[in-house]
Amino acid sequence: MHELDDFGLEELAGKTIITSTVNDERMAMLRDKGVATVIDGSPCMQGRVLGAQLLDAMILAATGKQPRDILEDDYLEIITGLQQEPRIVHPNGNQRVNRFAFVIHPLSQEYFKKVKPIELLSQVSPPVMMNSLEKIMAYAPPFVYSKVTGIESPTGVKAEGWLISVGGTPKEIMRHDPEFTYRRLLDAAAMAKRLGAQIMGLGAFTKVVGDAGVTVAKRASLPITTGNSYSASGALWAAHDALLRMRLLPKPKGKERVQCKGMVVGATGAIGSVCAPDGPCRGRGLHGVARDRQVARTRGESILKESPDAKIFLSAQADKDIADMDIDRHLATSGAGKKCLDIMKVKPGCVITDVARPLDLPASEVAKRPDVLVIESGEIQLPGDVQMKNIGLPKGLAYACLAETIVLALEGRFENFTVGRAIEWEKVRRSTSSASNTA
Repeated sequence: MHELDDFGLEELAGKTIITSTVNDERMAMLRDKGVATVIDGSPCMQGRVLGAQLLDAMILAATGKQPRDILEDDYLEIITGLQQEPRIVHPNGNQRVNRFAFVIHPLSQEYFKKVKPIELLSQVSPPVMMNSLEKIMAYAPPFVYSKVTGIESPTGVKAEGWLISVGGTPKEIMRHDPEFTYRRLLDAAAMAKRLGAQIMGLGAFTKVVGDAGVTVAKRASLPITTGNSYSASGALWAAHDALLRMRLLPKPKGKERVQCKGMVVGATGAIGSVCAPDGPCRGRGLHGVARDRQVARTRGESILKESPDAKIFLSAQADKDIADMDIDRHLATSGAGKKCLDIMKVKPGCVITDVARPLDLPASEVAKRPDVLVIESGEIQLPGDVQMKNIGLPKGLAYACLAETIVLALEGRFENFTVGRAIEWEKVRRSTSSASNTA
């Protein structure tokens, strides 16, 4: 235990110490150095902590045996019979709280009207001034938009974190080269580290730029995830559930697939590509839409290798076949406001799952077709009494990319989980499993 004397708050804060030589004096020292949990292997009998040597002497005296005659299994049987367990002590009176950070950014100029003190300027500025403000804010250093507290899983694990905002809108992020955004994300990572975060997630367009988080993960001082695994999982689940709720198609039996025609817009993107080979809509044909035909063709070939029975149709434009679709499952695009689908051409009863941020189908477009169900997919109910500033969702809800970061924090999995554009299907499946255990 004396080996820890030279370590301070920076090295021991939030740590768990496993020992068998702790006393009241050392427990006070560990408390002052921020240790979260002490697991003491020395049993406590009649209110007194017994050191390992004293316990050994007592066992020898009680059994009358020589040390060489007592095996490890004998010790284990005696300790188990006495119903002795290690002490678990929280020196600072709190259970360990895992910490995360998540990067957000303004999706439009409207965002600036909610940020002090910029809101005052935005209310009186003409459009030309707002355009200039939008360009200037892209260079602003990261800042904490909101502290997130109250997250607690059914198992009792707690998490808290920070939403850290960088200033670029999608238009500004795409206008600059990737290195410009990398620098701001690394500044955000440094801030997150100082705050105590153990993992950081990338939201919206910050995970689209460049190599989708790979470079940031290599350079950052803490693990990075884009949240795309859970976003894909949420999109698949939402599409399947929406089809059944609409009752426009017969409910499948057992492991049967829903028999419908589906389309994935952005089929070669990070989320779209992993949604394409699986899901509820492959039975009568899956239409993939992507700007790069060669990439789409290559992706189609790989899907057929994985699933020879799949019916794959590829196109560069959604409008060509949209009128025949039962479900346009995932608008997983990054077009920064470019219109990729004409909702007026969608057939009545179609289900559309919109994963993109900003949304590919704004409310004004959706309102034109009351006979079509449009879902803003990837929204997850967080466990506990969650407190954070408004992010455009009802209280307690979070986007799936943020939820993935939180789930990883709750599980103590501080690792680069989802980075790059090639999402692993196993991680999509694991995201669903992990979330069901913690949320």
